[in-house]
Amino acid sequence: MKQLAIIGSTASGKSDLAISVAKEIDAYILSIDSLSIYKEIDIVSAKPSKKELTEIKHFGIDVLSPNDYFSVDIFISLYKEVIATCQKDSKNLIIVGGTSFYLKSLMQGLSPLPNITEEISWHVESKLKNLQKAYEFLSDIDTIYMKNISPNDRYRIEKALLIFEASNLTPTQWFKQNPPKPIITNLNIYNIDVQRKILRDRIAKRTHKMLDMGLINEVCYLEQKYTRLPHAMNSIGIVEVLEYLDCKVSLKEMIQNISTHTAQLAKRQQTFNRTQFKNIINKPPEQLKDIICSNYNISGR
Repeated sequence: MKQLAIIGSTASGKSDLAISVAKEIDAYILSIDSLSIYKEIDIVSAKPSKKELTEIKHFGIDVLSPNDYFSVDIFISLYKEVIATCQKDSKNLIIVGGTSFYLKSLMQGLSPLPNITEEISWHVESKLKNLQKAYEFLSDIDTIYMKNISPNDRYRIEKALLIFEASNLTPTQWFKQNPPKPIITNLNIYNIDVQRKILRDRIAKRTHKMLDMGLINEVCYLEQKYTRLPHAMNSIGIVEVLEYLDCKVSLKEMIQNISTHTAQLAKRQQTFNRTQFKNIINKPPEQLKDIICSNYNISGR
């Protein structure tokens, strides 16, 4: 079984390239997209179409509900399940998406957790009944670790408490003594390089297409079912529509805001991809398919 990764900014053509290559090299696809993981967030996330999803088996799409918590460790568990499926089915794997942070996490790995007994879990659960007090306790004993954690982030507060209760070490001390180990090594990474003007034009066209597909109705449905509280509801495309629904901006301004914020995201993604990975291949999408397929001794045509 072989693995490769196709990364790139939003609207760069990653999904189309991945599906095309997957057909040539007999591969499954694992999505690393922070929105496509959620069910019912379809238009905003620009998921592959139902037809495309039936052409090639995809993982990492429609896994969680929008009000479910999603984290790197959940993604890594998903990756391990996908690898087992690929090995069982004798398939290669293409990792594709715009949330390259998850790919970097796979290459860096996660630190193991201490042995957490049922008694420790119960003890931590009782402390979490007063989340503010638990947060203040952790902040007192480990300022460094807690400075980037919100007082309302129950998942991370619980994780920090479990580490402390199970090891009698602060999270900072625990992770220093238990450094992460890479989960993926020797992975070929292909980054889609698109000129900024072309990308801006594609983003603008995609924004209008999303609107035609029913973007506003989708956001209304999501708000009614899940409220505005879930983290996923703070995503680009949702926030701007909610501003429009609140009569804070006009329809034209909403469309422009989505395009502008998406372009800003694309720029951040491009910077991340070029600075966080070594020995990646940066080429336009029309060249990458031939390059990838040639590495598998396939013409790609």
